[in-house]
Amino acid sequence: MSYNPLHGPDHAPVVARDVDTEVWLARDFTAEVAVANIHDHTAMLKAAAGLYYRLAALVAALDAERGEGR
Repeated sequence: MSYNPLHGPDHAPVVARDVDTEVWLARDFTAEVAVANIHDHTAMLKAAAGLYYRLAALVAALDAERGEGR
């Protein structure tokens, strides 16, 4: 089965803001997608991709705060 991953080695790295901003953005996006129609395939794909990016940005912000450059 062929597929396109959300992220691969040739994709640009996630640009993270400070931790407080990333937490706020994650909460805001989570609230936004919480009302998405689970039976709408496109809405679920957008939610999954958006949540992936928000989580990746939050982890990057935490790593940066801790001095763990990646």
